[in-house]
Amino acid sequence: MKRRGLQIWFLGVLMLLAGPAAAVLEVTVTEGVTGAIPVAVAPFAWDGAGSPPEDVAQIVGANLARSGLFEVLSRQALPEAPESPDGFLAESWAAVGAEYLVIGRQRPEPEQEQVLIEFHVFDVLANQRLGGFRIPVPLDMMRRGAHRVSDIVYEEITGDKGAFSARIAYVGVAGEGDRRRFTLEVADSDGANPRTLFRSSAPLMSPDWSPDGRELVYVSFENRRSEVFRQNVETGARQRIAAFQGINSAPVWSPDGRRIALTLSRDGTANIYMLELDSGELTPVVRSNAIDTEPAWSPDGDTLYFTSDRAGSPQVYQLQLPGGTPRRLTFEATSAGAPTVSPDGKSLVYVHAGDGGLRLARLDLESRRVTLLTRGRYDKSPSFAPNGSMVIYSTTDRGRGILGSVSRDGQVHQRLAARSGEVREPAWSPL
Repeated sequence: MKRRGLQIWFLGVLMLLAGPAAAVLEVTVTEGVTGAIPVAVAPFAWDGAGSPPEDVAQIVGANLARSGLFEVLSRQALPEAPESPDGFLAESWAAVGAEYLVIGRQRPEPEQEQVLIEFHVFDVLANQRLGGFRIPVPLDMMRRGAHRVSDIVYEEITGDKGAFSARIAYVGVAGEGDRRRFTLEVADSDGANPRTLFRSSAPLMSPDWSPDGRELVYVSFENRRSEVFRQNVETGARQRIAAFQGINSAPVWSPDGRRIALTLSRDGTANIYMLELDSGELTPVVRSNAIDTEPAWSPDGDTLYFTSDRAGSPQVYQLQLPGGTPRRLTFEATSAGAPTVSPDGKSLVYVHAGDGGLRLARLDLESRRVTLLTRGRYDKSPSFAPNGSMVIYSTTDRGRGILGSVSRDGQVHQRLAARSGEVREPAWSPL
């Protein structure tokens, strides 16, 4: 792909932005692991009047099922849950096929305007309790509390941290032609609680979270040119941070939260720069006649990965900071780009172009082994979950833009689609 091809690579993404404002995303597991772990999540007891504000057990069960690692047993098949951990009888739960059990209760605390969630996790086959926990949750954050419970249950069973408490940002488009409207959305990891942060009649793209999860940076064309904005997720406060002549694109926050790496063409050719947020100081990372774009940070902030056409076609490169020499990492694909780094820094997922389509591939940075993760024809914009277990990305279904997610080993596949319109450009938040 020649230089104009790379310009299309990162500017033509504008054709892919879509998603209805504040529409709940529906999550479907399309492929899970063979031999998923049978787990029973008994309804949590409610110690208050009327009905609980949220069915925490239902949310926990749905999250575990959505991971693709668990087979959550139907409530209709479950025996009566014990009132306390002392009443746990492994035989009763083994008889219905459960290997793990979660029980709990919710206790309202009106004076604190919160609910105390108490829950316990059991290994049925080993006939032992793995752990018991208490979490106070504000009344207006009960779904977030249920996601936190899910994280703990997931970690107790698998040994790996859960990421159900994380959120996703994504871009949406509603309408057609002159009525087309773009939105920047934030939702829970299961697609619930969507919230529109910004609306525009012009394209929005490339959202990226600050390390503390409080802000986003993204590209907006609201002023008839590409500009980079910074926005507080809770207050909505918004600041333009890059509006240089030419291209302003692909902003990504540094792990320490002090800098933004982004692509600018202020000097003619699109290259990667570093922007100090406090001072506004701008420094080129590498000067070249090639187009360098789509930077991604290593977790320690010592390395940048990026897309460049310096070898002719777009490929992924590695650069040690400061002052290193770019080193090419991808060779198998016709072209490659849009790298995202795993939270442990041991692998990259990137867009692999070949065989007439765009798919996601994972590169092990030590062994250099490449694994194709997806089988779509237009899979783009990958973003790692904060625990490294899943990668969310943009894809299409019968010509409509949706989100997909895939496990790091390629075994578990999900789709996240709005009931109407399209969704694009996803980004996982930190925990």
